[in-house]
Parts: sequence; structure tokens; C-alpha cells
Amino acid sequence: MTPELADLIKMLGYIVAGRFVIKRLSGAWRDFAFAALNIGLLYWCFFHGADNRYAPTFLAYLALIVFQYAMLRIFAEKGGWKPWLAFFTPILALILVRYIPQSLYASKSLPYGPYFVGISYLAFRCSHLVLEVRNGAVKMPGFFDYLSFSFFVPTMSVGPINPYSNFRRGFDAETPAPPVGRSALRILVGMVKFKFLGNIWLQLGYSNLLLDDHYHHWIDLPVAAIFYYLFLYCNFSGFCDMAIGCAGLIGIPVIENFNNPFSARNIKDVWNRWHISLSQYMRDVCFSPLSKYFAHLLGPANINHAIALTIMVVFLLIGIWHGTGWNYAVFGLLQGIGVVTTHYYTIGLKKWLGREGFKAYNSNLWIRAVAVTITFCYFAATLFFFANSPNEIKEILSVMR
Repeated sequence: MTPELADLIKMLGYIVAGRFVIKRLSGAWRDFAFAALNIGLLYWCFFHGADNRYAPTFLAYLALIVFQYAMLRIFAEKGGWKPWLAFFTPILALILVRYIPQSLYASKSLPYGPYFVGISYLAFRCSHLVLEVRNGAVKMPGFFDYLSFSFFVPTMSVGPINPYSNFRRGFDAETPAPPVGRSALRILVGMVKFKFLGNIWLQLGYSNLLLDDHYHHWIDLPVAAIFYYLFLYCNFSGFCDMAIGCAGLIGIPVIENFNNPFSARNIKDVWNRWHISLSQYMRDVCFSPLSKYFAHLLGPANINHAIALTIMVVFLLIGIWHGTGWNYAVFGLLQGIGVVTTHYYTIGLKKWLGREGFKAYNSNLWIRAVAVTITFCYFAATLFFFANSPNEIKEILSVMR
């Protein structure tokens, strides 16, 4: 049996079992069965081995989630600063795992299992749940409900960062389930993007086009930048399509993560269309409180500068979240510069053109075409720092002529 066929069988079995649990069971038994199903599949897919050498890592992962739940129960509904203790518990776990010296993972024979699958997305989901409980948006979840939310397999490894309030809608009998046909079609579209189109564009990306021990003409660099952007979109959005479709067949709604980012007319618009769940999380958790703080610090007359400063801080955090190298920080800063430029440019245009002139400017098709083209090229260029490690950046620049 090929690995692809084995993965397909696992997915189909999980969908059938998950839909049965959601639709046929109720109450505590349903929560227990769904948690057991997700934990079991997670172990089988990522930690299972003939010699059980990954079992300690898996048990550590479970212990981490149990501790996070205890912090949620103890502090989330308290007043004042105490809920932040529960909020930062998963974030601290993410930081510790992300920055553990790689020498602890020195064995090259170890596959992905020991690296805490999807801990970035898990940390963001669980920390956001603390705020939902604190603000009264949702009730305190039960233990097994928390486990199934934390380890929900379709969104475990690469998102989207589905809020708990949306996740629980799948258990509400009054909420219509996602249409089966649409969910199945979503999986098919995702597979085409992820398996077929993504692999085609990857052939002209940085690694395959430029890192081949040959010198290259400078034109190859923008070619690689464009096709890496296409690859990353098909790869990431394709996986999200499959995750959303799989969850939909079970009956769990998942928020969208992409909305045609290639049509964005500025970098701010890109981040309203690209990795939407991350943008919404950073808006709620970082941008809103930071912008209020900087506005209070700088005064009402400097509100626009306070927003610009907040944007730079938020996108620096986004860059660091993606990885530990300086290249990720540069990527985040370049995104921040793009959004801040859009921020000031929009303010200037509104003052210069007035309301009607600004409306006419936005509706001009030629201006839109130029804006979309510039935005596409800028975002593709900044992905150079996202796609390549510092050593790869040095190697690529050394072979350009």
C-alpha cells in the first residue's frame, strides 16, 4: 500500500467516524468519543512507530494540554490581570519549543514526530479561547471538549486558526452543517492545488531554479520569486481547502484562510486576504490593545503615528512567529513597511483628493490594475526572506550575474 493510499484511507475513516460521533452521540459521551478519535488519529499519523520511541513526546504533548486546561479553569474567569496567566501559558510553551536548541533534535533519523506537531496553531487557538471565556463570548469548555478542540486533526498542522466559538457551532443541533457536496468539492480542489499545481510552480521556485550549483542571469531571481509565490499559495491554501472540506464533512465549520490574495491592491489588503485567521488573531490580541496604548502614550494628535507604530510591532511579531532566523524578522518588517506605507498613502490621498476624488480614484480600473501589479510584485519579493534561510540567501546572491 502506498503512503498516499494509506493517508486517504485514514482520512476517510476519520471522516466517517467523526460524522457518526457528531451526529449520533450527544452530551459527555460525544465529547469523550470525539476527543479520543482526534487524539488517536494524531498519535497514529505523527507519533506511532514500531519501537514506540515517540511515545514520550506524545505524552509530553498531552501533559502540556492538560496543564493549559488547568490554567484556563483557574484563571480565565478571574478579574484583572489573572486571565493573562492562562493566555500566555500556551504562548510560553510555543516559545520554549521553538527556541529549544536544535542539538536536542540531533538525530537525523528522527521524522517530524518529536517536533510537537502544529504547536504554533495550537498555541494561538488555546490562547484565543482564554479571551473568549474571559469576555463571556463562550462558556467554559469541559475537559474532553477542550481536548477535541485542541487536537482537532484537520486544522492541527497548518491551520486555519479556528476559534472555539466557531468550532462549537458544529455541535449545535440548530446550526446547519456545511453542505456535504461543497465540502467534498473543497477537498478535491485543495488536492489539485496542493498535489498538482503547487508541485508545478515549485519547479521554478528558489530551490529548484537557483540552488543548482550553476551561475544564473539576474532575470532568474524575479522568475523564482513569482513562481515561489504561486507555489506557496497553492500549497498553503490547498492544504487549508482540504482541512476545511474534511471538517465540513464531519460537521465542524472552519473559518476561511484565503480570499483571492492575488487581487489585493495594497499590502494591507493582502493581509485581509492572506492567512486571514492569523490576521484576525493578531488584530484581536495585539493590534487593538497596542494601538490604544500607543494612542494614549503619543496623544490624540498623533493617532496616525500610533497606528503606524503598532503596525510595525505586530508585523515584526508575525515574522518572528514564522521562524527563528533573522530572515523571518526581515520578512515581517517588510510587511509592516508595506502596510504602513499604505496607511500614510491613504491618509494623504483622502486629504488631497477629498471624498469624491478618493472614491473615483478607487473605482478607476487602470489605477487598480497598476496597484494590484505593484502589490503582487512587492509581496512576491518579500517572500524571498520567508522562503530561504540565511545560508540559502547568501548562496543565491553569490550565483547571480
